[in-house]
Amino acid sequence: MGYIEDLQQKVNEEEILSKKEREKKEIIKELYRQQKEMYEENKQKIENRIVSIEQPQIRPIVRGKTRMPVEFGAKISRSYVGFVFLDYLEWSNFAESKYLKEQGEKYYQMWGYYPESIHVDKIYRTRENRKYCQEKGIRMSGPKLGRPSKNISPEEKKQSQIDERIRNRVEGKFGEGKRRYGLNLIKTKLKETSETKIAMGIFVMNLMTLVRRVLREFLCPFLQKQLKMRLNNQNKLCIWNIEPRSNYVLAKLYVYNVEMV
Repeated sequence: MGYIEDLQQKVNEEEILSKKEREKKEIIKELYRQQKEMYEENKQKIENRIVSIEQPQIRPIVRGKTRMPVEFGAKISRSYVGFVFLDYLEWSNFAESKYLKEQGEKYYQMWGYYPESIHVDKIYRTRENRKYCQEKGIRMSGPKLGRPSKNISPEEKKQSQIDERIRNRVEGKFGEGKRRYGLNLIKTKLKETSETKIAMGIFVMNLMTLVRRVLREFLCPFLQKQLKMRLNNQNKLCIWNIEPRSNYVLAKLYVYNVEMV
């Protein structure tokens, strides 16, 4: 780096280096500074550590998983109210629990009232967030603070199971985004284009949810009528139940043989 700095004093870098090359040079200088500081002070961590010259915005995020203890990429906070909302996107490892109040207020601004309940993970169940929900009349899913009660009523067990099913929809949307909409591998390099691709993936996911709902509302009654006519002509009775689960249409078809009178 000393040789490069001496060379800079002799020539005008704007004449021999493009804008992109000058930006990379600054990234390499900062990377060299970080590595030198870690080596001289014998430490393993440093703030805003650069791990990629091509993508300097990426930060290592320790997850503690067996297969992949450290992940690299954007960290997002999403909410689910029939559709997925991208609330926050950051490239560093942030504590998502601090945004619960802001997400609750955004819900109020959008719908004009606070939600009846908020279904969250364990990390969100802090004293501060519980106090906020209590003040706004919102029921927070999950057990109460303190020692778990030995005597749990059947109603509480049933409510706990329902809460977990609702919360699993958000977890399922994470998996759906990774499997079907390319959120598991973002190949763009620039920060702006990567954030745009993430937002577009969520947009397409919501668009497909809307398409399924439209088909369910308009196409299913037509198919139900046609199927009844065909089965009745075959001396059979058809009962068609439409059960939407996690925004998917699960159609259960029961066919019974009947005798014509």
